[in-house]
Amino acid sequence: MAQGRRVERVASLIRREMSVLLRDGIKDERVSQGLVSVTHVEVAGDLQHCKIFVSVFGSDADRDQTLAGLQSAAAYVKGELSRRLQMRRTPEVQFLLDRGIVRGSSVLGLLHQLEGDRSRKGEPGPGSDGPDPLA
Repeated sequence: MAQGRRVERVASLIRREMSVLLRDGIKDERVSQGLVSVTHVEVAGDLQHCKIFVSVFGSDADRDQTLAGLQSAAAYVKGELSRRLQMRRTPEVQFLLDRGIVRGSSVLGLLHQLEGDRSRKGEPGPGSDGPDPLA
């Protein structure tokens, strides 16, 4: 059980340091094109590999460019994490795009569109005090 807590603690530390690196450390223009945030960090049990999930606000091209910039900065990030966290072995870093926020935004957009369609048609929305269809 202590191993699991250790891995979680390392993941939390990496997430914190990555947020600082995204703000102040990584100078690649591709990374600064979109609004980037770290959403989740997964560290392997043996601490050899680390997946850093990021969310990028912007177009698909912005997302692709940002991810390419992050991948090219992986060696720099690993070195900085090693220096900042003072670990014996620093995990290999892999950046992955977290599409959860994008999916959530598109679902919210669809819900707003449905609500607009209903109001244009004069239909009551769900949970409203409109006429009871069973009455």
